[in-house]
Amino acid sequence: MNGWKRFRTARAWVPAALVAVAMMIPFPAVAEVEHYEIDKEHTSITFKIRHFFSKVPGRFDEFSGEISLDRQDWSKSTVNVTIQTASINTNEAARDKHLRIDDFFAAEKHPRITFRSTSIKPVGDKKLAITGDLTIRGITKQVTLDAEVLGFWEYYNRERAGFQAKTTINRYDYKVSWNDTVEGLGVLGEEVEIEINLEAKKKPQEQAG
Repeated sequence: MNGWKRFRTARAWVPAALVAVAMMIPFPAVAEVEHYEIDKEHTSITFKIRHFFSKVPGRFDEFSGEISLDRQDWSKSTVNVTIQTASINTNEAARDKHLRIDDFFAAEKHPRITFRSTSIKPVGDKKLAITGDLTIRGITKQVTLDAEVLGFWEYYNRERAGFQAKTTINRYDYKVSWNDTVEGLGVLGEEVEIEINLEAKKKPQEQAG
């Protein structure tokens, strides 16, 4: 009987020992890459440029984009955005028509403005430096967006993410170079301030999972 009891006791310890050993084995972290699409109805892509001494605002009305993100490792994330050049809107029809021709954006020849991220780095609490290739008029230059992660939440059974990003570019780098002078002063500034307030929705096939 004593031998049988020892056997039963040893057998009872086997599962517990296996669990303990399993807990000691380091398993690699599972990548948590999520895929989102820009919610155009809750996103704005705006800019400002100096006109004499004041700054005149404008925006683009037609755009799309996708974000693949890893909340645990932002360096694995990517951003791709496409803007329809002809959708530029400064609330002044004559000016918008001028902006679409060769003096500025040449929208007929270059119908799309694109941004493709090449690296994303955390630079502080909820702060990111998003570096990528910005293409305007067929000319590609590297720019860095100073971005902030505003948060994640669920709304109408769809997970959403919010971001804000800003950068400044020199329009001459992209041959958006028309200008006029009055008493030696350029009517338009060279630098363009860009601000993006972005809301994105998780893609439906992932949300369902």
